[in-house]
Amino acid sequence: MHKKILIASSLLVACVFAKAQTSVASAMPPADPNAPVMTFQTKDHDFGTIEHDGDGTYMFLFTNTGKEPLVIKEAHGSCGCTVPKWPHNPVDPCKQDTIKVTYDTHNHSGVFQKTVTITSNAKESPVILSIKGKVNPKPTVPAFPTDPGNNTGGAPFSNNWDNQ
Repeated sequence: MHKKILIASSLLVACVFAKAQTSVASAMPPADPNAPVMTFQTKDHDFGTIEHDGDGTYMFLFTNTGKEPLVIKEAHGSCGCTVPKWPHNPVDPCKQDTIKVTYDTHNHSGVFQKTVTITSNAKESPVILSIKGKVNPKPTVPAFPTDPGNNTGGAPFSNNWDNQ
């Protein structure tokens, strides 16, 4: 008897969960066939090796291939060293624009891999852009520059106090 009650209870719980899953799926509105679509030329950029204070900027080109204007609501980098700039006006269908992403090569060196998250009214949102590369360390400057005519290093002047 206890076995039958346990089986019936299990079936009841399973039916409730199955119905809950169906209700959630049917509650989602259908995708708008006219919604904007952000089509990027590329979503990834490899800078390779950049010198300290070098150009850490890349322009991500995209086209609105949808049928309605595209509005970018927000763009943010994965950290403060990655700064995106995006169009604040709607991008009409069939028009192109860019998202400018700048990595700080002045205050950071070494290998990096960062992302920028773009939130918009497009069918697929958010979109994640990725940059990576390596920034060479800041060059060191010797305490005393070398004498170009002497190649011995040291100070660019001589101390003649001993010869007096």
